Amino acid sequence: MYQLDFNHPVWVHFIGIGGISMSGLAEVLLGRGFRVSGSDGKESELTRKLAADGAEIFYGQRAGNISGGIDVVVYTAAIHPDNPEFQAAVEKSIPILTRAELLGQMMRNYRTAVAVAGTHGKTTTTSMITEILLEGNCDPTISVGGMLDCIGGNIRVGKSDSFVTEACEYTNSFLSFYPTVGVILNIREDHLDFFKDLADIRHSFRLFAERIPEEGLLIISSNIENYEEITAGLPCRVQMVGMRAEDDYRMDHITYNASGKPEFDCYVKGSDAPEHMVLNVPGEHNAWNALAAIAVGREMNVSMDIIAEGLRHFTGTHRRFEYKGKLGGITIVDDYAHHPDEIRATLAAARRCDSKRIVCVFQPHTYTRTKALMDEFVDALSLVDRVVLAKIYAARETDTLGVSSGDLCKKLKAKGVDAWYFSTFDEIETFLLENSIDGDLLITMGAGDVVNIGEKLLGR
Repeated sequence: MYQLDFNHPVWVHFIGIGGISMSGLAEVLLGRGFRVSGSDGKESELTRKLAADGAEIFYGQRAGNISGGIDVVVYTAAIHPDNPEFQAAVEKSIPILTRAELLGQMMRNYRTAVAVAGTHGKTTTTSMITEILLEGNCDPTISVGGMLDCIGGNIRVGKSDSFVTEACEYTNSFLSFYPTVGVILNIREDHLDFFKDLADIRHSFRLFAERIPEEGLLIISSNIENYEEITAGLPCRVQMVGMRAEDDYRMDHITYNASGKPEFDCYVKGSDAPEHMVLNVPGEHNAWNALAAIAVGREMNVSMDIIAEGLRHFTGTHRRFEYKGKLGGITIVDDYAHHPDEIRATLAAARRCDSKRIVCVFQPHTYTRTKALMDEFVDALSLVDRVVLAKIYAARETDTLGVSSGDLCKKLKAKGVDAWYFSTFDEIETFLLENSIDGDLLITMGAGDVVNIGEKLLGR
């Protein structure tokens, strides 16, 4: 496999450079003196920034974009072998890497490479680590799967030997990574269009853990059922985070303010005196994310008082219980939750907020997830006062399973939930305008474009 070397910058071409992850990797390479080019379907804020930073951008994917001087071509899973640029690279015998393979190659150029894995919480935990390292003046390079205000986007190019990124299990992409510090937040059923079942998912996380070298560290939650299957016999160090007395990092005495934001005592094994942590993001799930971030910070020699200050500064990433605005007496927030566990966590946080009623506008994400986890979605969404369902966001799929949001609506109604289904955003917006009351907390929820409903209501 082609090996990237930061000491010898080359010409890298990205097929689909405008995506949030690909654009971030391109920015890192530009910052390291590489020549970068790439193509995308249309101009965007991300492609304009790349062009301003020195990248050569092509709009439209054509064989002519692949010149003989390119040293390596990078592509995403959305690019098929019949893509004209992909075919041109093959014909010219130019080395080709997937996005995950490139990220893995980049990680090998850093002394400390942190990879945050888990079914849920990757973006938030990576963002918390970012705030901690910035507070500690560690000058890290960061690649995060969301927009983070403290770094002005999804990427930060630092000058230190530290790199922090998310590690997604979908299509086993994280098995191309080379972390020195690996984090496993949780392991749940998801991406069942790729994985066979939970056992298959757990096997992949075990393989991820095995990629950590002997001198490295695995940080893993003791809440994970049978976590020993993941940790047994690993050559690297293992640290547990949880609420057990024997955990390396233990959380206790958790309380919440009127906005549902937690604070807790963190005990480090070997120390009797806890450090009190105060968070500016709501929900118990964020306390768990923070505990893992604390463990990473200490591994990178950041003091507990600086860690506490970094966490206090963290106010969330875009689309993670993000406050959007007020419409009269109605508070509108947006959340990326698209798995039943994430929905439960978000709605539990919402329950701790000062509101009369919780109204959730939910857009299911992919047909396979909706069908496989239908009953879990019903159970999770039952936590709100009213559910308004949008059409399933297909993403990468086509509708071959005969499942719809209407099916979910029927099951919710059968359970006694005040549930509604509309096939268009316009109908949803009209319904909300006619049926919302002062004191409502309105949450637009899902990984698709449901955020646009709240934006439209607020006149944006």
